[in-house]
Amino acid sequence: MKLFIAVVATAAVAVACVVAVLAGDRQAHTVEPICSDTCDLAAHKAAMQHEVAMNGMSSSATMTPSMSPMGSMATIKMNGGHMVMTPRRAQSSADLARADEILQALRQSLEPYKDYQVAEAAGYKQFLPRLPQEIYHFTSWQNALANEFSFDPTRPTSLMYKRVPGGYELVGAMYTAPRNSTIDQLNDRVPLSVATWHLHTNFCQAPPGTDPQAYFGPKAQFGLAGSITTQDACTQAGGTFKPAIYNWMVHVWPFETDSSKVWATEEHPGAMNH
Repeated sequence: MKLFIAVVATAAVAVACVVAVLAGDRQAHTVEPICSDTCDLAAHKAAMQHEVAMNGMSSSATMTPSMSPMGSMATIKMNGGHMVMTPRRAQSSADLARADEILQALRQSLEPYKDYQVAEAAGYKQFLPRLPQEIYHFTSWQNALANEFSFDPTRPTSLMYKRVPGGYELVGAMYTAPRNSTIDQLNDRVPLSVATWHLHTNFCQAPPGTDPQAYFGPKAQFGLAGSITTQDACTQAGGTFKPAIYNWMVHVWPFETDSSKVWATEEHPGAMNH
């Protein structure tokens, strides 16, 4: 499903801890868990670098099918203990109207970026370009920073492309919100009756020298596909535990002709019901 294809590469949305500090204290009534030991969003880039480029592989290295029983990072599924999703709210006509306004503004703003080279010139940088993926994230660090403070539907943090002969085809976009956002603050950005925001949680980084297979497949222990989901289990395994990595994020597929798929996730395949 597109959500799980997309979340693998989202490490490129990192911004520094100072941004979260400058954004002010928004922790009242936050959705748990909140990262307690790494307030800097730059840390999640390092964490995912460890997961996708383990044991000294550079971020530009090519991962071959033999490195993972699943073939590539693009096919990894998130373990149930590694994701928090926003609750579904009752749908209203006002929410549908607002979602449509967001969608129309986004579609118009994305027109130039159907040419991926225009997106690159505008500051969208491809994350892990040599790692085989079904969906590639091109992330604007400038937008990521701005999205710490406010929401603009024409300012997605990342653009999502699939590889096609001769280049890339634009298929989606991703919005982000601060990790300590409240449910109401997320709803103010994109209605929770229409879209489902998600946060990646309980990340156990393996100790140095760990076999990469420990991150992949049905027997995985570490990372976002691993069986370890608690601080105690991670400590016992010699790993480094992060209660949450990344910011809140929501994906949108603005070029879908079926409106029910525009905000779709695996858990909510029919998000829009016009």
